[in-house]
Amino acid sequence: MKEEKVLVKEIETNYKIGGRGEIFLILHGWNGSSDSWRKVIEILEIKFKVICPDFPGFGKTKSPKIPWSLDDFVEWLKEFTEKLNFESFFLLGHSFGGRVAIKFSILYPEKVKKLILVNSAGIRQDWGLKEKIIFQISKIGNAIFSKNPLLRFKEGVRNLFYKLASIKDYSMAKGVMRETIKKIVEEDLLSELPKIQKETLIIWGEKDRIVPLAHAFIFKEKIKNSKLEILPKIRHSPHLEDPEKLVEVLISNLK
Repeated sequence: MKEEKVLVKEIETNYKIGGRGEIFLILHGWNGSSDSWRKVIEILEIKFKVICPDFPGFGKTKSPKIPWSLDDFVEWLKEFTEKLNFESFFLLGHSFGGRVAIKFSILYPEKVKKLILVNSAGIRQDWGLKEKIIFQISKIGNAIFSKNPLLRFKEGVRNLFYKLASIKDYSMAKGVMRETIKKIVEEDLLSELPKIQKETLIIWGEKDRIVPLAHAFIFKEKIKNSKLEILPKIRHSPHLEDPEKLVEVLISNLK
């Protein structure tokens, strides 16, 4: 395995690459990087040519200059694969990477041999009573703190809301990436799932508390040609918690 760089959308993009054979492209989650997939890459590269880029704003790839939408990440991925001359490949997306993989496979199905979604984001979560109450309070608070002399407190109150509602990605993001995550989570891909025509493998940690297991069954129902594999006792990050088991499931389904 080695690291290389390529200019994509005027951003110097860092990526890991190793192995030979059929191309296996991995998209990491929000706040992740190619480093978090190192163990999986080391195992997979025995059978595949594995590539894992750092998304703009993560790892060793710099942030975009302006906030990006999901479509921006999809077009970045398209240009990345073109720069590396990848005609078709297995496409795995974890969490936020799953969002990008879903939309990419719909727009450019000819490039995807098989879609693999690991604890994928993409479906807007239904908030419980606590979150709904917090949201209503935040709406009132937004109106109050949008006026002087309380305007200077608005950002702090907004951060508190996101923390209380357990939206950690927003509270951890800085600068342009904070506005980017807001644009990303606003897009619900539920209605887009039936448009996926590629064979899809859905892998989910049974104990995921970030994207609940219920979402896995929704993906399975909405994506026509799909199979669901549930990993017992695993939470949101199978590639970190049990990379050997994750690769075992991948290999058994890609034979």
